[in-house]
Amino acid sequence: MVTTIGVAIAVPEPWATQLQQYRASFGDRQAAAIPTHLTMVPPTDVDDELETVEKHLSEVAAGGSAFTITLRGTATFRPVSPVVFLAVSEGISACEQLAFQARQGPLQQALSFPYHPHVTVAHDVSDAELDRAFAELADFSCSFVVDSFLLYVHGPDAVWRPANAFPLGR
Repeated sequence: MVTTIGVAIAVPEPWATQLQQYRASFGDRQAAAIPTHLTMVPPTDVDDELETVEKHLSEVAAGGSAFTITLRGTATFRPVSPVVFLAVSEGISACEQLAFQARQGPLQQALSFPYHPHVTVAHDVSDAELDRAFAELADFSCSFVVDSFLLYVHGPDAVWRPANAFPLGR
């Protein structure tokens, strides 16, 4: 059986719901199906390997330490990809290192694009909505401590749900 998984840092409340509501307001049809997050491992198909993946992620987490992420302002991947996102202004290196470690072993893969930690706020919407997202969240700022990351499973209903949490440094 093939399962589609992803590994990500969850954005905590109150920002998670606030940003998901913004994403929906920009017309992003995936807003309700994708929890607010920073991707570490993109959607990946695994064949009956969840136990192996979870063991690997536990080892990655055990070698990590809590760190702070600050999201500040908007940026975009246009014209390469129709995405507006919140930029990471603190915690970039820690995200990169953690994501690199997670993408080793059973999750080793070539990425389609260079890894760039971010929080998507609009994707596959009109240019006008991308512009609106870029402008409306330009002054957005929040900081939070990352002390764990999550394994998400893509359900048959196309919703991403957390399946397991991996505390850092334990």
